[in-house]
Amino acid sequence: MALGSLLPELLPGGSGRTPLIERAARWAQEKPDAPAYTFVDYSAAPAGAHTTVSWAETDRRARAMAATLRQVTGPGERAALLLPQTLEYMMTMLGAMYSHVIAVPLFSPDLPGHADRLIGAYTDAEPAVIVTMRNALPHVEKFLADHDVPQPKEIVFAEEIDLALADRWEGEPIAFDDLAYLQYTSGSTRRPAGVEITHGNVTANAAQLWVGWAPDRPNPELVSWLPLFHDMGLIATMAMPLVRGDHAIYTDPVSFIMNPVRWLELIAERPGRNVYTAGPNFAYEYVASTASPEKIAALDLSGLTACLNGAEPIRTSTLSMFAAALAPAGLRPGAQAPGYGLAEATVFVSAATEDAPPKIISVDREALTRGELRLRADGSELVSCGRPYGQLVAIVDPETRVEQPDGRVGEIWVHGPNTAPGYWRNSERSQDTFGGELSEPGDLPSGPWMKSGDYGVIHGGELYITGRIKDLIIVDGRNHYPQDIEVTTQEAHPAIRPDHVAAFALTGEETERLVIVAERNRRVPLGRLDPDEVEAAVRGAVNIEHEMSVHDFVLIEPGGVSRTSSGKIARAATRQRYLDGGLPTTAARLASRK
Repeated sequence: MALGSLLPELLPGGSGRTPLIERAARWAQEKPDAPAYTFVDYSAAPAGAHTTVSWAETDRRARAMAATLRQVTGPGERAALLLPQTLEYMMTMLGAMYSHVIAVPLFSPDLPGHADRLIGAYTDAEPAVIVTMRNALPHVEKFLADHDVPQPKEIVFAEEIDLALADRWEGEPIAFDDLAYLQYTSGSTRRPAGVEITHGNVTANAAQLWVGWAPDRPNPELVSWLPLFHDMGLIATMAMPLVRGDHAIYTDPVSFIMNPVRWLELIAERPGRNVYTAGPNFAYEYVASTASPEKIAALDLSGLTACLNGAEPIRTSTLSMFAAALAPAGLRPGAQAPGYGLAEATVFVSAATEDAPPKIISVDREALTRGELRLRADGSELVSCGRPYGQLVAIVDPETRVEQPDGRVGEIWVHGPNTAPGYWRNSERSQDTFGGELSEPGDLPSGPWMKSGDYGVIHGGELYITGRIKDLIIVDGRNHYPQDIEVTTQEAHPAIRPDHVAAFALTGEETERLVIVAERNRRVPLGRLDPDEVEAAVRGAVNIEHEMSVHDFVLIEPGGVSRTSSGKIARAATRQRYLDGGLPTTAARLASRK
């Protein structure tokens, strides 16, 4: 049975619905002095310099940016955002949405660790305009000079926009099918692709997220550090507040990485409010591991209504660790909200938003590898990702295109006003992903369905994610989910860094061969490390837990496992580096010390 429903009030064509960007003008009229967006700059002050713009100022700055963009390019052209995460980034996105210029939310070229993604996305989009800031110009110029990428017609400086241009901007009709921006995927399985997000998509998904999170609670506020070039950060921080004219407080990802307690401090600064936030699993584990009793002693997190956990596999150990660490600061047991989403659905698909602790089931791993969910007291744990809002989710056999009954594993298919029309200039891949048709639709729409590429199962009316189809490891005819093997590996020996393990398959003569790449845990000094002991422990644990042998185990230095922009393990990229001999092995490090 499919989950969800197509709620008419959420559909872009529903009565009285307007494109999301047009609501900026509405809030500028109805609540001009109310706070819209607050950026907290920790580079300007250790405690964070707070800069807030009202809804009136937000709309004025967005219109001025729209007029500026239309002076240098035309509707349908692309504007690449190559600037740091500031208020100017937000105003640029909103201005591009007003202007009919297609935004390409990226980042300043000096952001470490994402060079290949920037080159691929920028080249694919072929932007006519770059929007940056004056202090980032040297990095932009170096990027353009060092790489074979399209040269822009103009470079616009976001902080130097003439606000008087706002008065000259004449609004143009915005259709729901008009492209708003290109959301480039994080490239966990292949090169980045630009998902075409329409004004209808972003309008619907913002409303879906709002209905899932904040419909009955007054004065909701969003607190975030997530990158605005990533789908979760953009929709949660930019789009959701536009639904009802709410307030978003955000900083930049680097500030969070440098001091994760800042995230908690920003939440605790909003007493008496209903605060919402979101992040990937690794962020919650990072916070829990660093939030000592001394650091959180003065914090009050009782106002944290929901913290969405998504963008990567959700660890049950992380949920319990986060709850235990922050309960003394007033974190409610029901605040954690595991969810599921992807760029092809704009972002939000489902979430467990009830005011209750996350729902966890224990299942028979052996049955799961055969595509069947069976409960077992001592089995593998799966976390519920709740239910969708304003869209349909079906579990489908990707070969027969038949919807599967509850309890059977299949590919997650999504149908709703938030699913994108396709990938930018890639019709073949667009048809493969967005053109799903059910062979036996029954009461469901026959199509089009967006095929997620993820395996999942419905149990008790809720969605559970079991793995990524392309990451599935098939040995001797049995399916193995890499995340299960990765958990077994990290628990096999204390010298392995948790959540920094990649398991993948190589093609063999008769069956696939399992390779495991694991980062060394810095807490185990090199002088006390016995690599042979670590390898033996991993091989033994995998053999016992999964009844399979490890073809190769590679222990590498911290930071060596490839990750996507959202923090997920990039197994395909790690596999390629393994084949190319490009991994920083601990064996080589030890040899260099002799």
